[in-house]
Amino acid sequence: MPKGYIIGHVTLHDAEAYKEYVTRNSPIIASYGGRALVRGGQSEGPEGPQFDRHVVFEFDDFENAKALYNDPAYQEAAQIRRDNATSMIVLVEGV
Repeated sequence: MPKGYIIGHVTLHDAEAYKEYVTRNSPIIASYGGRALVRGGQSEGPEGPQFDRHVVFEFDDFENAKALYNDPAYQEAAQIRRDNATSMIVLVEGV
């Protein structure tokens, strides 16, 4: 079965407030079997819209990635991100 991924591109507007999002979402992501493959770190954006921070979470399957994203507790935490950053989030099935 193909794995599922959540990929996020983020530009922070309030880095201090954003920390609460990371603190709150980490255990929720883990409860769906999510594993961070990329979480911040050095990056370059040679093409397309530019963001400051990038994340990739791997899940056992696409259904778990979707379930995590749609979980009300995650959506509550995600509002902190929305209030303190500009972001683009993509859910994708692997090969």
